[in-house]
Amino acid sequence: MSVRAVFGAAFLGGLACAERPAAAAPGQDATPAAPPPDSLVARAAGGTEIWFTLARGDSGGGTTCTSRTIEIRRGATRIPVPLLYTGTIPEVVNDTTLRASLSSGCRPGDSYLVDLRTGRPVREGR
Repeated sequence: MSVRAVFGAAFLGGLACAERPAAAAPGQDATPAAPPPDSLVARAAGGTEIWFTLARGDSGGGTTCTSRTIEIRRGATRIPVPLLYTGTIPEVVNDTTLRASLSSGCRPGDSYLVDLRTGRPVREGR
């Protein structure tokens, strides 16, 4: 056997043993979708803005949806609202409060009142 044949066999054997990227499922794109951009969804008094920021996929009842987190912006100040993913647009209640529904399974759930000064959510009715 020639040296060229030995090297060729070794090279082909290496290719056969190399890891391959996992194939996408049929009908599924191999590249993940880019997250949606931040979106202004409401304005409150004093220049306060309410934005959708982070996003996560959800599913329920045979459908898929995207839930978003809320961030309160005032000039250069950014106040994230912790652990409140919603699929609906928050409602400004007054100068210091907004109302948002926690999303679960692509459906609105418990309603929360969020302090526009601190970002602290409190379940409504408590």
